[in-house]
Amino acid sequence: MTFLVSGGGADGMLAIFEQVVRRDNIQGLWRGMAPSMYRCVPGVGLYFSSLHSLKTALCEEGRPLGAVQAVLLGVAARTISGVTMIPMTVVKTRYESDVYRYRGVVEAVRTIYSKEGARGLTCGLLPTLLRDAPFSGLYLMFYTQIKYKIPEGLLASAITQPFDVVKTKMQLYPDKFSSLLQVVIYVRKKYGYKGYFKGLVPRMLRRTLMAAMAWTVRLSSNDPILKLLSFLVMLWSSLEYVRGVAWSTSVE
Repeated sequence: MTFLVSGGGADGMLAIFEQVVRRDNIQGLWRGMAPSMYRCVPGVGLYFSSLHSLKTALCEEGRPLGAVQAVLLGVAARTISGVTMIPMTVVKTRYESDVYRYRGVVEAVRTIYSKEGARGLTCGLLPTLLRDAPFSGLYLMFYTQIKYKIPEGLLASAITQPFDVVKTKMQLYPDKFSSLLQVVIYVRKKYGYKGYFKGLVPRMLRRTLMAAMAWTVRLSSNDPILKLLSFLVMLWSSLEYVRGVAWSTSVE
């Protein structure tokens, strides 16, 4: 997905999948697994705990969520999670790319901080929140209001995809892009409006699988240990499914 967004190399998910295997063998499909786990496991846990706390504090017990309530709760919970986990989001995005060659997560954090300071570990925060917060709000609304009738993950992913493109550009190339507007203009000039939806298919697969399975695990069991184990397995398998598209090359 990172490869598709950055616009380098082959075009299309299957072509990139083949290119990664041909170039780096099968292990290339798992590039970026470690930072993904560091980000996703605590991030999703924080999201659900924040969602539960906010719902308990602000909503009437036993009353179904309204559409507006669902959107606001999802946005607020994801904002808390997104701000907290932004350093690992930056590391994950760069770790998956060809632009940076880190040997480990710790080295990545140290290198980014030593060269760019705290700003480097928070670059792309605004487009990240503009991508993730609306996604979670829309997903929760679709899930609670029209449960099982529409693919809520697909709709939420499509609506927020332009922000994913902007976020990836800003985090991969902080020297080239210093503001959200710069990236918006660059993508429009270089790729046209379709550039805002590059990488949409793999992202839809990834986000839909993860969101659907996360909610299934959360709602299907009250055993916290089983929830944790199931959730770890879910994250591992779903991230593996799309890891073949997590590459990038330099901006032309």
